[in-house]
Amino acid sequence: MMVFSQMEAGKALTTAAANGRTVEVQMILEELRVHPDTPNEFGRTALQVMMMGSPKIATLLLQNGADANIQDKHGIAPVHDAARTGFLDTLQVLVEFGASVNLPDHRGALPIHIAIREGHCNIVEFLAPRSDLKHANTSGQTAVDVARASCVPGMIDLLFAHIHS
Repeated sequence: MMVFSQMEAGKALTTAAANGRTVEVQMILEELRVHPDTPNEFGRTALQVMMMGSPKIATLLLQNGADANIQDKHGIAPVHDAARTGFLDTLQVLVEFGASVNLPDHRGALPIHIAIREGHCNIVEFLAPRSDLKHANTSGQTAVDVARASCVPGMIDLLFAHIHS
């Protein structure tokens, strides 16, 4: 049995998560009993650096007690990353395990603002009924304002469907 220092454990776990290596993540969490929020040498946790297209890894980390709402120094949480990259399945896992979709980053952006800007309609559809659509970012823009600026076809209609429902 290998004995890891905290730093080595964090590095091993975050590297496995970042590379989408599910079996390795599971082994580190369950056999080596490494806490899922053990940071790597850059102070980032596995949930923050994981391959966003790996809902299985997100599930493993969260089932083992990872903080779903962990934010970096820019206020960016895993929900922001999932919204930006467009991985609905991972976003659903995060929300299922208690991630808030109303957590603003340092620019006041909620995940829905980011999803609108990136043009991910399926993510916006998932987030709209769960998001505070009146929330404005630091530039004073609400989700609708971001949608107007984005020029993504159908984006405003998607939001209005939830604002008036």
